[in-house]
Amino acid sequence: MTPDARNAMKRRTFLIGVTGLSTLVLTACVSPAPRPSASATATPTPEPKPTVSPVPKPAQMRRTSWSADPFARGSYSFAAVDSTPEQRTALAQPVLDRVFFAGEATSPDAPGTVQGGRDTGLRAAREVISAAAPGERIAVIGAGIAGLSAARFLKDAGFEVVLVEARDRIGGRIDTVSDKNWPFPIELGPSFVSHSGTTSLDEEFTRLGIATAPFPSASETRTDAGTVVAVPDTGQKAVATALAWATQQASDMSVQSALDGSGASKLSTADAGGGVSEADWLAFRVATVLDIDAGASVDHQSGWYTSADAGADDERIVLGGYAGLLTKAAEGIDLLDSSVVTKLAYRDTGVSLRLGTGESLSADRVIVTVPLGVLKSGVLEFDPALPFAHRGAIADLGMGTLDKVWLQFDEPFWSTAAPLWTTVGGDEDFRVWINMMPLTGEPVLVGLVAGDTALRLAGADDATVLAAALRGLTPFYVPPTPTPTPTPTV
Repeated sequence: MTPDARNAMKRRTFLIGVTGLSTLVLTACVSPAPRPSASATATPTPEPKPTVSPVPKPAQMRRTSWSADPFARGSYSFAAVDSTPEQRTALAQPVLDRVFFAGEATSPDAPGTVQGGRDTGLRAAREVISAAAPGERIAVIGAGIAGLSAARFLKDAGFEVVLVEARDRIGGRIDTVSDKNWPFPIELGPSFVSHSGTTSLDEEFTRLGIATAPFPSASETRTDAGTVVAVPDTGQKAVATALAWATQQASDMSVQSALDGSGASKLSTADAGGGVSEADWLAFRVATVLDIDAGASVDHQSGWYTSADAGADDERIVLGGYAGLLTKAAEGIDLLDSSVVTKLAYRDTGVSLRLGTGESLSADRVIVTVPLGVLKSGVLEFDPALPFAHRGAIADLGMGTLDKVWLQFDEPFWSTAAPLWTTVGGDEDFRVWINMMPLTGEPVLVGLVAGDTALRLAGADDATVLAAALRGLTPFYVPPTPTPTPTPTV
């Protein structure tokens, strides 16, 4: 493949990014890896990290740990080193016209997104209809957006459909929580619709009466000291230089290796203004864009297929509950929930599913929509083993992790009305925040962590995560104005 061809195949494959917060928080595990070297990403002597933040404790907190979720094992797929876009198509290929695959990881056009998951579910359903006789029994494994879309399409086409779901709810990585303690539905999974002008999701939300709102791509960025600073193109240019250099190399490499090999990471650690160095701005780009986009560190991301594009400006945030998208699709579907499929045996005459309870389920054909992270774990056994191309795709494609912490405060401690906050410099875990107050009128903040940081915090208790989140919010803290002491009268 020529460098030009590789360049042409590169695309943006992220879910929730800072330059374009996108559609989905999905599932799987990546192995921890070292952060970029200090010379590439940070000043050698950062300010000491405060042990206690002045930010008040929230009234409510909810957090996610998608890497620890056995039915997700991460958040969304990404272009890992030595993987190729063609492997997504390979993973989507039917086996014996009995086993079909869907899910965001099989989307060549929109991996890592709700739209991509939905489109692949519809594609797999059409493939089944082309291969099946009228009235056949079709099993669909996974009641996420891909599985529900496929099941709905097949049910409406006259097939007998059984939807098998490991969880006790539908939605998969779409997880809307409506709780009396929260003033509006909160999204533990996807929150955004990316490229809303070109997807069918935005129209569907409108039809269903589910509220959405435009979300700006620009952020308010502050230093650890709380100083608002303009974001230069230093980090963006360094990354673009490294990725352009990588496409000219004979073999794929990590983005970090491309940054080092191209010399793009050799930036000054001297103050370039506001107490922030050029190296800090590269670290900012890595932490708030690349890590978030992939859900993995730059040590794992492909230098050939990671995109340097800035992202879309037409994204919308879902305020009325992402799960509303699923309710209509599930109507009338035979759902077998709380049922883990441990083995899938297939022959040219049909398929058989073995459940974790020891029970079996037979069908003429099956659509597998479980997340890539679950496929990677091997907990679902295929008999016989899947073809080599499928196994290679499962092994090579990456699964990233992005987690959220939702914090509800009694009153705002901040003064900015910007809906998106980022921080530069220092080494705090939470560098990206969504301010829900200008969108909902409620003092609610959402912090994002990805990659190695998310994996590390997944093993921490709530108190540790909360402390890390409050430290990350310190640059936005505004001390309360003291009440004047009355002057005594004589």
